[in-house]
Amino acid sequence: MVIQPKVKGFICTTAHPAGCEEGVKRQIDYCKAKGTVEGPKKVLVIGASTGYGLASRIAVTYGYGADTIGVSFEKEASGKRTASAGWYNTKAFEAFAKKDGYYAKSFNGDGFSAEMKRQVVDTIKKDWGKADMVVYSMAAPRRTLADGTMVSSVLKTVDRELINKTIDLKTNEIKEVTVPVATEEEIKNTVLVMGGEDWEEWIRVLADAGALSDGAVTLAYSYIGPVVTHPIYKDGSIGQAKKHLYDTSLRLRENFSDLGLKAYISVNKALVTQSSAAIPVVPLYISLLYKIMKEQGNHEGCIEQMHRLFTNKLVKEELDEAGMLRLDDWELQDSVQNKITAVWDTVTSENIRDYADLDGYWEDFYHMFGFRYENVDYEADVEP
Repeated sequence: MVIQPKVKGFICTTAHPAGCEEGVKRQIDYCKAKGTVEGPKKVLVIGASTGYGLASRIAVTYGYGADTIGVSFEKEASGKRTASAGWYNTKAFEAFAKKDGYYAKSFNGDGFSAEMKRQVVDTIKKDWGKADMVVYSMAAPRRTLADGTMVSSVLKTVDRELINKTIDLKTNEIKEVTVPVATEEEIKNTVLVMGGEDWEEWIRVLADAGALSDGAVTLAYSYIGPVVTHPIYKDGSIGQAKKHLYDTSLRLRENFSDLGLKAYISVNKALVTQSSAAIPVVPLYISLLYKIMKEQGNHEGCIEQMHRLFTNKLVKEELDEAGMLRLDDWELQDSVQNKITAVWDTVTSENIRDYADLDGYWEDFYHMFGFRYENVDYEADVEP
């Protein structure tokens, strides 16, 4: 079948296997060109199929020479329905890694579940003995708790509603958006889904099974962003979950000090991901950010960020005063943020292309699903 993109809202309901393979290959080629440094050799990545999680898996494989186990929850193809992009990404990565002589095993299922944790731990003990690093990059919108209750995260504010600008991704029009206030129950559920509880449970299960090396490293990812996005992100319902994630990193260091566990939060840059595309205000901010950072020559995508994280920031243990790794350091430079502040109030639907990199935004969006690579034949008949 000929596979074309079908966009609904902030997601694409189709994915192209050859395009996803091309995206993975380009990330691998970037890391190969940079060479390797000394680092952990047995790495578990939880949430390993797209975005920062996939880039992490590629970066440690080709930046450290590490073997990896990846956990993700993706859909296989069914009839004329394509598989999800993450499914194709994972298959492509495994093929490339194994061809290059690396161990790469992937588990597809609910990373929150006790059963998945058991399967992964059993495999680590059988194949590796112990894991040296655990990267926690889960970006699920909902979670099934141990008692069977399903809870969902929300993209809402705390204390007061937000009225601000956003961009309609269908029309590229600037519109006003009102983001409502989350209830206490919604905040609690968002923390359960996106906070650190499951991260801590993974570490506990690994440690209890003797499947975690002494001096192991674990990381989880966060975002803080500029003042303009704080009401919806840093101070919103997601922000409450990220605060819990940070507190979890401190607790992990303390509770597993006997293992010498190093637990970090990496605060990353705003990028086009399946998660960020759904957050009001953020897509407009990202499109402005892209244009400015590209003009200044310091724009990074997922793989550039993760390569810099693992081969530079983490190796040097370059931490801020709160003990976090800051990959958003270039984004939050005054030279970048002052320009965004200067244009935020004046950007309109009519002048949006003067200030924003809409083409770059959409290119990254379509690349997430394997589309718009110039060297892929999208008219070819493909087996999904």
